[in-house]
Amino acid sequence: MAGIPKLPGYSFTDPTKQKFHVSQTFNIRNGYRIARNNFCGIGGTEIASNSARFVGANDCIRFDPSLTYGRTKTDVPPLFKPHYALYANRNLSFDGFFKQGILDSPNEFYRVRRVRILYYLEDDTISVFEPPLRNSGINQGRIVKRGRVPKNEKGDHWHWKDLNVGLDIMLYGIVYHTVNCDKWTREYMASQGLIMNEPEEMPEDPYIFDRQIKAKSNFTKTKSNVDKLRKFLEYDGKVLRFKAVWDDRENEYGELMRFEIFYFLSDDTVSVKEIHRKNDGRDPYCMLLRKVKLPKRYNDTPPSYPAIYLELTPAEVTEYYQPINFQIGETIFVLGRDMLLYDCDKFTRDYFQKALGITQKEAFSIEDPVPPKPPKPMPPHDGFGSLEDSFQNTKTFIIKPYRKNFTMSTVNANKYLKYEMVMDAVHPEDTIRRFVMMYSLGDGTCKIREPPIKNSGIMGGTYLRPTMLIKPGSERLNPDYYTPVDFYIGAMISIFKQRFIIVGADLYVYRYMMANNDKFPPEIIENLRNYMFNKGYLKYDVDDKMKEIVESENKWDEDADQEHLKTVEEELKECHDKINVQSDPIADKAMRDKIYAEYEDAMKHKTGVLPYGIKPYGHECANPVFIGDKKSSVCKPDEEVQFSSFTPKHVDTPEEIRAKFYGGVLKGHHDVCDGSKTIECIPPPHLGPLPEREGGPVPEPIMTTDPELPASCKTKTVRFVEDSGDRCKKDRHDLCNVNRDISFAGCTDYQKECIQLDKH
Repeated sequence: MAGIPKLPGYSFTDPTKQKFHVSQTFNIRNGYRIARNNFCGIGGTEIASNSARFVGANDCIRFDPSLTYGRTKTDVPPLFKPHYALYANRNLSFDGFFKQGILDSPNEFYRVRRVRILYYLEDDTISVFEPPLRNSGINQGRIVKRGRVPKNEKGDHWHWKDLNVGLDIMLYGIVYHTVNCDKWTREYMASQGLIMNEPEEMPEDPYIFDRQIKAKSNFTKTKSNVDKLRKFLEYDGKVLRFKAVWDDRENEYGELMRFEIFYFLSDDTVSVKEIHRKNDGRDPYCMLLRKVKLPKRYNDTPPSYPAIYLELTPAEVTEYYQPINFQIGETIFVLGRDMLLYDCDKFTRDYFQKALGITQKEAFSIEDPVPPKPPKPMPPHDGFGSLEDSFQNTKTFIIKPYRKNFTMSTVNANKYLKYEMVMDAVHPEDTIRRFVMMYSLGDGTCKIREPPIKNSGIMGGTYLRPTMLIKPGSERLNPDYYTPVDFYIGAMISIFKQRFIIVGADLYVYRYMMANNDKFPPEIIENLRNYMFNKGYLKYDVDDKMKEIVESENKWDEDADQEHLKTVEEELKECHDKINVQSDPIADKAMRDKIYAEYEDAMKHKTGVLPYGIKPYGHECANPVFIGDKKSSVCKPDEEVQFSSFTPKHVDTPEEIRAKFYGGVLKGHHDVCDGSKTIECIPPPHLGPLPEREGGPVPEPIMTTDPELPASCKTKTVRFVEDSGDRCKKDRHDLCNVNRDISFAGCTDYQKECIQLDKH
């Protein structure tokens, strides 16, 4: 059957094969999955690997001895547990290390790395872990992944019987040396008949040990006395600004680059900013140095310092730049660049002057002297058009008209200076000719006109159209033109090789010179003034000048009289000071106001509510009261007498006497309400209508006339002016009990008399 080809019609099916499923390779015993050693193929056929040809030398152990020697009666075996379930989560732990070689390092030649080797008993696998070491700088954790590790080239694997303390174990090319194991590992190995060696000492890593020694140094640093918070609060926002330049032209493609250096006083840091110019071709990164402390010698570090990947720390820097190191004209080094300071701002100069007592030098230029450009040659004038138009056309390719001064033309439009001229005649018939020259202030042109002369054959008219007159002897391409400074009486001017003499001028010319005297020399102004005076054109000016002189003299006399009166008053004041007489008008007025205020205050009650509705003294009296003392008319300088210009008198009226009586009651009220004193409240008497005054003469107001005194003794009188307004206020309450009846009072008899006088 095996030799028949597998073609249609040549295949046969075994009718005894009824099951074609894949046979099971595992059995379940006591709840655990166990692999089967003997199993059949698909359809129940025997597997070729179970035949006798595949039986090895040790396959005899598969046979049960009981088949040969018979079964013996034994104890009941324990419940079955497979090997991986019996030793699940049980492993052997060994502490060890391996040495790792270090290249290109002057501080260490090798490194000791501690590891932990775990052997898992359930499946005979091994894994290696490295415990974490703080700040080691290397990757830590799992070194060898869990798995069966080959022992040699024959294919053998490491077994727990091969492990012990003090043994070198090679795992994937790395030799691990075990120095110790845990307690459970020792007990388990002892139960299996293997005694572990004594533990060894774990070697120290030289680099880690040296770093720990340095970390435990007994040397301390003295704390700085600088109060950083106070310094920040005092100097926050205050920055010293310097302008610097770095000359890199010694190198290829180098150039002169400008920088701005900022020194922050709050924390002594420095930042450097590059100043870019338009189209300089440099990258737009302006900050050359961020805000850091700038060391004076940045390369002053030990040879062992790894400057490639570590920045400088305060431990490596010996000295930093301070404000005193930044001075104009000095050179500072910014990380290898020597920068020259050439300017600073005003705040920086003030800070150095006030805080450090140093005066910064003046700023200097760093630009190379630029050779002057050669003047552009002017082509010769071809005679067409004016010289200004021709010169304008040589500046640009596009022809543009000459641009005049629009402002001067607008301000001085239609303003002309007129002069009278005569011709410096060569022929006798030209001596009678007269010319009028008009100089235009708007565009600087001169127009000459000749008036006609009857019966002379001279028709007159325009002699020269408006033209800018060129001075003789000036350059042809850069001519000098005549200006009003060149025109004065007697001046000789040359106009197209014809000489004229100025013999007269208009009055407006003189006015213009006086209004713009800074544009003309004094000699020319004096020349025109003499001419105008001789002609009689300055008559009104002379009259105004004489009037001004007379007013000035009168004012001087008045000032002299005022000064004399002031001297007399000062002498009189000195006399009064010697005899202690107060005669200062300002002080007298202040004293009068003070006495008047005191008198008015005495006439008024201290509270807003009058006691028992008493009507105060009325001041609406038409006849004022004058109060004052008669002073002695003789000044006695020999006697020390205390004089006073004010001695006011006060006469109590009946209403004031009654007011004083109730004033005592009011004082008792204040003692009760405002103080701790208690008084007995007495009910007030019933106040009916005021009785009529008995018949008799009506008292007149008190009048005091001014004494007749000489002028030498100054006497002051005080007049108390009455206030306006209604003083008859009737909303007065009782003092002790506000619930009592309120009594009202009308105007007093004295006030009624005043009202009657007012009516008359």
